[in-house]
Amino acid sequence: MYFFLLSLSLLDMGCFSTTVHRSMANSLWDTRAISYTGCVAQLFVFFAAEFYLLTVMAYGRYVAICKPLHYRTLLGSRACVHMAAAAWGTGFLTALLLAANTFSLPLCRGNAVEQFFCEIPQMLKLSCSHSYLREVALLVLSVFLGLGCFVFTVGSYVQIFRAVLRIPSEQGRHKAFSTCLPHPAVLSLLVSTSAFTYLKSPSTSSPSLDLVVSVLYSVVPPAVNPLIYSLRNQELKVAVRKLVTGCVSAATHCLLSSAKGSQCNS
Repeated sequence: MYFFLLSLSLLDMGCFSTTVHRSMANSLWDTRAISYTGCVAQLFVFFAAEFYLLTVMAYGRYVAICKPLHYRTLLGSRACVHMAAAAWGTGFLTALLLAANTFSLPLCRGNAVEQFFCEIPQMLKLSCSHSYLREVALLVLSVFLGLGCFVFTVGSYVQIFRAVLRIPSEQGRHKAFSTCLPHPAVLSLLVSTSAFTYLKSPSTSSPSLDLVVSVLYSVVPPAVNPLIYSLRNQELKVAVRKLVTGCVSAATHCLLSSAKGSQCNS
């Protein structure tokens, strides 16, 4: 579980650092420019591996709840590495194809993207080349891969909920549902908003609607993932509590030492 959480955390940090932080910096510095390399990085990171990692994590929960006696056999360290490598490899290949095709298109309608980050549908609007149809085909393929991951995840959770409903304790059922439900909820939000963004007709597009939908799939999932997968975990909450308590104690000791005229030790 922690191995996949690490992979998801690295991906979420990449999403935030390339889009949200850049947008905030542009607002503070009163500029709307982004470098070519930064635009490539933004486009690349959004197709890296999030769908595939969430799907693998759903499979991990299915094995843990429905096949607990086979957990170490089906999800040993080698199997986890292989699944993570497959998720990252598939995401890397998809992102590479989309990025290469997008930035090979000639831009004949300016270079101003109507979005707070480099988004493929917005960049396709700037191209007047007929070769953009190849890019659209790749986008459709990527969306269907995401929908396939979503269907697999739904199937896994159907089996999980059937197993949970057989738990005799009402408290046990409530705990299992509260632990499992946020994962498919976030994946549903990610799939629905991404599919709407990349499959919608240009006639239904509007700047305000595009902005809201983009925020929903680019900002909300990375923001709520720590709450779902980390802060809801008892072991991690205890570790965070100890860390915060230690920092507060150290700061208090430092302030008291400064007040007495002595130096603080780091």
